Amino acid sequence: MPSTDRPAGSGRLLTGVAWAVLLLALWLWGRGMTGPGGSSAPTTGDVAAVGRPLGVELPPAHDPLAPVRPDQVDIPSIGINAPVVPRALDATGAVDPPPYTMPHAVGWYDRGTQPGAAGTALLVGHVDTETKPAVFYALSAARPGEKVLVTRADGSVAEFTIDDVQVIGRDRFDPQKVYGPREDGRAELRLITCGGTFDRAARAYTANVVVSAYLTGVTKD
Repeated sequence: MPSTDRPAGSGRLLTGVAWAVLLLALWLWGRGMTGPGGSSAPTTGDVAAVGRPLGVELPPAHDPLAPVRPDQVDIPSIGINAPVVPRALDATGAVDPPPYTMPHAVGWYDRGTQPGAAGTALLVGHVDTETKPAVFYALSAARPGEKVLVTRADGSVAEFTIDDVQVIGRDRFDPQKVYGPREDGRAELRLITCGGTFDRAARAYTANVVVSAYLTGVTKD
């Protein structure tokens, strides 16, 4: 039973995020580590893939950067501008998502890869609450070739280029394929939120939106 101190409307928020948290736990398990509605934004259908549209030229990868924690993420093409909140593991061993009072913050597992460093960094955000859109409401509208900018604690801005956008149904999820590196030695990024449709009987979304990107540049103050 939900605790009585959760804000009104948090029940759907919990179930919407729970699936993303579960996927993260499975991803971490796959790497051999311990532990780790009805809105129009989530793409409908069980599985959908945007892929790379014809004629979209993607830039070469930039060499990975030294590890530095992220402070902010921006996706200008879809109007996302959000603080990044480091998150630890909860009592169940899953990554603790941003609190209910911060639906417009993005969660990052602070013992995982830091965005810009070699490997795959993971950012997880809510898609909505019962009453309003949340930080990753428009994530399914992102397209290959668009930029994801991650401001880091040293003032540098790691520029990632999106190379793939997918909506992956629960029955087709492969943690190693989804969260593993696309190319060894690159600095990569995955942005995750809920997608598909909201199954009221299961109290969960039917899929997840997965945006993949890779490091293509860096600017410094």
